[in-house]
Amino acid sequence: MINENLHKKPVALDRVKHRDLKIDRNARDMTRNKALNAFFVAAGEFAEACKDFPVVWVPAGQDAQGKHQVAPIAVFGLQAGQNLCIDAADRWRVRYVPAMLRTFPFAMARTSDTEMLVCVDEDWVGLSTERGEPLFTPDGQPTELTLAVKSQLEQLEMDIERTRQYGAKLVELGLLRDMQFDATLPDGNKVQVTGFLTIDDEKLGALSDAQLMELARSGLLGLIHAHQISLSNMNRLAEWHAERVAAAAPASAQPAANT
Repeated sequence: MINENLHKKPVALDRVKHRDLKIDRNARDMTRNKALNAFFVAAGEFAEACKDFPVVWVPAGQDAQGKHQVAPIAVFGLQAGQNLCIDAADRWRVRYVPAMLRTFPFAMARTSDTEMLVCVDEDWVGLSTERGEPLFTPDGQPTELTLAVKSQLEQLEMDIERTRQYGAKLVELGLLRDMQFDATLPDGNKVQVTGFLTIDDEKLGALSDAQLMELARSGLLGLIHAHQISLSNMNRLAEWHAERVAAAAPASAQPAANT
């Protein structure tokens, strides 16, 4: 899946065009990650993601039949362009990093209902023809690295499709409602987070035993519980936000130098 906030110049990986391309897996450029205040997580990631992030849903357009879709995301920050999960040294301060970020600069693009292509973000700093591990052999065959990446992406795409089905079920049952989170910072300023969707506990409790059994057997009930557990991480984001505001305050309060 291509994410426009992450993949700036995705192109299909081509054995002719990219025959000499190499990837430096030690290269680091957190510029894009630092600007992400939330990011997609698939169903298979909930168990780990819920330990580090608030995991919520957001509207995701409509499907081919015109039905509303939703997508789950891990929340990184309380404001647009703010990632509180990356520290001042450009390191993740959480244990879990979403799968699509870990497979970057690669991604899958669907060309039809049955076909997908491996893509690479040509704009990433770790790609060159000079250093790193090759993506193709001299005769144009994919290397073990490329084959491993392809396998990872295929597994992720299957999980993404399963996630879409889970989202469709939540919409069908009307189990999502608008979410609002309010926090008061130590300096008295308030932070309000909106635009996310959370589980409507009343509607969940009103489901029949048969419906709950279906959700449990499908695995969706487990995702709902992971989501509910994850919401306590909003408080940690508020604490990190307050720390960042406090750290920036002395610099902004410095008097202007005389000229």
